[in-house]
Amino acid sequence: MNVKILNGPNLALLGRRETEIYGRRSLDEIMETVRADAAALGINVECFQSDEEGVLVGEIGRSADRFDALVINPAAYTHTSIALRDAIRGCGLPCVEVHLSNIHARESFRRESVTAPVCIGQIAGFGEDVYRLALEALRRTVRQDKEAAS
Repeated sequence: MNVKILNGPNLALLGRRETEIYGRRSLDEIMETVRADAAALGINVECFQSDEEGVLVGEIGRSADRFDALVINPAAYTHTSIALRDAIRGCGLPCVEVHLSNIHARESFRRESVTAPVCIGQIAGFGEDVYRLALEALRRTVRQDKEAAS
């Protein structure tokens, strides 16, 4: 199984930005752990980060023919990006939205996700474990979908 992991704006600042919310590990350190977790689950992952909405949209579109599923942390675009929503919906891949913090317990403007309704699920508030949890959920979902199609 091949999964594309997409990380949105300002996540490259992890480890330095609001450490009381996001922790002290950098995105590179977190993705290194995610790669090890994925390998243990028998999943190949490719990780990508961009601060630019259009670049993320393009990556989603290019993923449809190369990956079985997506994990996305849209960061601030969670609350605003119809373009990301349309790309996720249009690519046809199962997608799990993740957030390191519990967006539902934060400022009111962070509580609504425009992208979650086109994802198969959302995992938030468990720090970097959200990526592993998303991979586990996708592995089961994709396996069940393949078995149902057989």
